[in-house]
Amino acid sequence: MNKVAKPRLKPDSLALSLYGAAQAVALVRAGTALPPALTRVAQTLGLSDAARGAQQDIAYRSMRQWGRAGALLALLAARAPQEPLLASLLGCSLALLCQDDDGSGTRPYTDFTLVDQAVAAAAADPKTAHAKGMVNAILRRFLRERAELLEQVMREPAGRWNYPAWWITRIQADYPEQWQAILAAGNAAPPLTLRVNRRQTTVAACLQELAAQGIAARQIGTDAVRLAQPLPVHAIPGFDQGRVSVQDAGAQLAAPLLDVQDGMRVLDACAAPGGKTCHLLECADIDLLALDSDGERLQRITENLQRLQLSARLQQADASNADWWDGQPFDRILADVPCTASGVVRRHPDIRWLRRPEDAARLATLSAQILDNLWRMLKPNGKLLLVTCSLWPEESEQQAQAFGSRHHAIRLAAPGQLLPGADGEIDQDGLFYALFQKPASGSNAATQ
Repeated sequence: MNKVAKPRLKPDSLALSLYGAAQAVALVRAGTALPPALTRVAQTLGLSDAARGAQQDIAYRSMRQWGRAGALLALLAARAPQEPLLASLLGCSLALLCQDDDGSGTRPYTDFTLVDQAVAAAAADPKTAHAKGMVNAILRRFLRERAELLEQVMREPAGRWNYPAWWITRIQADYPEQWQAILAAGNAAPPLTLRVNRRQTTVAACLQELAAQGIAARQIGTDAVRLAQPLPVHAIPGFDQGRVSVQDAGAQLAAPLLDVQDGMRVLDACAAPGGKTCHLLECADIDLLALDSDGERLQRITENLQRLQLSARLQQADASNADWWDGQPFDRILADVPCTASGVVRRHPDIRWLRRPEDAARLATLSAQILDNLWRMLKPNGKLLLVTCSLWPEESEQQAQAFGSRHHAIRLAAPGQLLPGADGEIDQDGLFYALFQKPASGSNAATQ
């Protein structure tokens, strides 16, 4: 992993945040997911909360525009920059300069300010200081020839849609009627949706509390409230006290589909970071085991449980094995299995640049092993909910059909494939749901 330097830049300056974003993007291009990359860089640079927020905003904007930025850089630079930090700094700067707006009708920074601060960021690091003149020249040339250059890069799919070419081809093949809307939705910033903790409050009370603080919001689901404008989580009334959590509207369908009842023994496999775990506990008094193979991610479940004043048994283990199971079957199993996360790229725009075409088949094989393992742990007449946040059929519908056929499972009504973006009143991520019931002993299974 690349070493993160600490440049001499003014605290809370755009140059420092731009430099931090470029460092994080360089780590993404080397294979690190964006959230941990941002955290590592921010800690190394000692960024303030304000600078850290600007760093994150720039990095996320850049990842959503990376196809276009890369195409522009190829046109503007005689040779592709070999230094990862330099290439990322130029890419982030071009992404911001070519972005139409930030939702308010204007670009987030003026052209002059952005160019000036990009040059300052380049000058502050020994690896890029020699190229500060080139940074200035490339960005100023873009401003002079913006219309012509953008027209040229928009002719190429990656420049037009900001996805790898293979990703665009797949979406076109799998969703021939909706492909443009799906790609466009993935390039938009997601809405901020809350899940109201029914154990502590009600949707009506939550809306009243928000309104009293001048925060516009509306109900969009049984426990779901959509804010008109996103806010930092700790600025949301009731968040720190556990009255609300942030959870996508599509993700909030999982707990109601499982229909948990008081006294049930429930398994949440692949549970981290715990949003669905907590929702299940908010719905009924159940004996819940939250399983995950990642110890650090399990800690996030613990933090969520503590904030919401809920309790569950947590265990670090591999859901594809049975060495952790005590032999007692479960009434309900939530199987939010590993996948490419191709349906949540608007929340995680780095995913499209980290994934490879072969990943879906590899992860589908692992998920099938997990599902087969979990099925034997389910009681007769019990229910298993298969969830993925993928748009690729081999991870979703094809997986569900193959699983149901292998185990003669009863398939119950569930939403199937959700598409990202607006769907009437709901604006959701691209999740997939398939609900199965285990036949009673000796009965013949049927698909419903």
